[in-house]
Amino acid sequence: MIEVRQTRQFSEWFTGLRDTRARAQITVRIDRLILGNPDDVRPVGEGVSELRIGLEGWMELVILLCGVHKGSQRRDIAAAKALAKELENLQ
Repeated sequence: MIEVRQTRQFSEWFTGLRDTRARAQITVRIDRLILGNPDDVRPVGEGVSELRIGLEGWMELVILLCGVHKGSQRRDIAAAKALAKELENLQ
C-alpha cells in the first residue's frame, strides 16, 4: 500500500474546487494510488511525478504536492519540486 500525504497547498486547492465531479474523480484516483494502482503517472524530475487525470471537458493535473491547471503546469511543477525538497528536508 502506498502512503499518501497531502500538503497544505494541495488541501487548499482541492477544497477550493467547485466542480463536484472533478473532486470525485480526483478522490477515486488518489484512492487507487493508495491501493497500489497508480495508472497514468509520469515522472517530471527530481523525484516528483504527476498523477494525470483526464476530466470531461478539460484536463487537470494533480500533483499530490499541489494541484494545478494545465496552463500553469510548468510553474506549478517547479513549485511541486521545491515542496518535495522542503518535505524531504523535514524528515
